[in-house]
Amino acid sequence: MNKLSRAEFYRRLQAANPAPTTELKFNSPFELLVAVVLSAQATDVGVNKAMARLFPVANTPQAILALGEERLRDFIKTIGLFKTKAKNVMGLCQQLIDLHGGQVPRDRDALEALPGVGRKTANVVLNTAFGEATIAVDTHIFRVSNRTGLAKGKTVRAVEDRLVKVTPAEYARDAHHWLILHGRYVCKARKPECWRCAVIDLCDHRPKTPAPADWPAPLTP
Repeated sequence: MNKLSRAEFYRRLQAANPAPTTELKFNSPFELLVAVVLSAQATDVGVNKAMARLFPVANTPQAILALGEERLRDFIKTIGLFKTKAKNVMGLCQQLIDLHGGQVPRDRDALEALPGVGRKTANVVLNTAFGEATIAVDTHIFRVSNRTGLAKGKTVRAVEDRLVKVTPAEYARDAHHWLILHGRYVCKARKPECWRCAVIDLCDHRPKTPAPADWPAPLTP
């Protein structure tokens, strides 16, 4: 995919969804941080359900520490790996209080130093909570980038670096959300729904997946 095709790729995704955002529900950078930490190997729907129970009771580092790890587990036990995640959340809450005045830092190194927080989580927080032009490459974005030819790479970091390099500046802020939503709902892993893809003619993927027999035929003049 060349420079002009990439610009058109993003232009069409923007036209279809002018204001993309995460499907995780949050009201503060701290709530987002906790939700993203809990979302590893879990669905956003599942995390949102657990957070709907937890956040009305405790939505600050101090309040979660006051709950204690055992009670925190009870709130998040429907999420995979909840024991490890509870331990990490308790640890990051303590570190936020000890080192950052209870606030989520707007700094990559400080974020990645928190328990349970890696580069991907830091990128999500920097982008979604603080508006920075970072791109958190998950399985959806890795697949879309390689399959379409937007930004090919053999590793997550290689794809991230390539996306940051080739994404036009005017689209950089929202690129993360456009790509993850496109991968989640259109460019699916097992069977991409090419017949309803807005960027089908720009995509390198071959062969294109045909529409199912019951899909409505396009209107003719």
